[in-house]
Amino acid sequence: MANVLDLRRRIRSVKNTRQITRAMKMVAAAKLRRAQERALAARPYAKMISSVLESLSRRVEIYDPATGRLRHPLFAVREEKRVLLVVVSGDKGFAGAFNANILKMALKFIAGNAEREIDLEAIGKKGRDQLRRRYPAAVFHEETGHEESGEDGAKRQVRDERKASVEVVGDHPGMLLKLETKDVFELAESIVDRYVHEEIDAAYIVYNEFKSVIAQRVVVERLLPIMEIGGQQIAGAEAPSVEERERAGEAARSAGIALEEADTKEADEEAKKFGTANVDYIYEQPAEELFDGLLRQYIFAMLYHAMTESVAAEQAARMTAMDSATNNASEMIDSLTLNMNRVRQAAITKEIIEIVSGAAAL
Repeated sequence: MANVLDLRRRIRSVKNTRQITRAMKMVAAAKLRRAQERALAARPYAKMISSVLESLSRRVEIYDPATGRLRHPLFAVREEKRVLLVVVSGDKGFAGAFNANILKMALKFIAGNAEREIDLEAIGKKGRDQLRRRYPAAVFHEETGHEESGEDGAKRQVRDERKASVEVVGDHPGMLLKLETKDVFELAESIVDRYVHEEIDAAYIVYNEFKSVIAQRVVVERLLPIMEIGGQQIAGAEAPSVEERERAGEAARSAGIALEEADTKEADEEAKKFGTANVDYIYEQPAEELFDGLLRQYIFAMLYHAMTESVAAEQAARMTAMDSATNNASEMIDSLTLNMNRVRQAAITKEIIEIVSGAAAL
């Protein structure tokens, strides 16, 4: 049985740990507020891009008369033999089951598409490390372009022969720590080019969709091909349990974070009207070129939106985990204090009995 000195040392150690977890919770709450603001600020842009694309699609001759679909490579639907899966995880731990849930959803998607060749693009260190342990990395080599291809002298990455049905083709550690639009646009361009050149037949993204602290879920969303402009194409989703939502709500209330989703209805309505007036617009460039450029911006907006929401969800998960750790530390301190008082009381009682016994012997 531990003595009083050992129990005091342990209580002091747990108090120091509680102080750290409490500080981490407040830091996560502050970062969550900023992440929510960034996610909200990105939504009107995505809505406006969708509105302009819908307006353009009604004004240019890009419909296939046979199928009635838009004639653009990003709308081309092919048999999904080769699939790209972008996995958006966190770069740091201490976020509860946040990274584990994303990885579980990614593995579930891979298991459900076992007959297909799957390329993995990992965003975040946690997802990258786990995926690299399970699947081999794709091997590339540099080649110089030929004159007949219009790329004379230009170097490009060419993939070697595939060694497994599932391979990691790229990773982006630290991307979410300082999310830059330039990096996200480069990734979007890479995905679009791979789809246009038929290196992949479809592209999906796994991320944590965040509306508020208690309204979020892990989803698999289709990026390409585009089925409907402005429509979200969910291929799979998993919501948190009631107990997890309640725990997240308690952590948010104690940190002063609003539980309700921000009201952006008015801004969304204004964004939907952008560029949709029933008038004839004069385009400086050909409408087809504008449509192609805006579609790339649309894919970028989808990626950026997913990443900003994932950052907010990660901070919410970290805040909840640190709140639970702080509460557990407080309960442990109370239990250890009670145990210490019992040990001390037993020692005092023993000493009194020894004194009384000694006096009686005399």
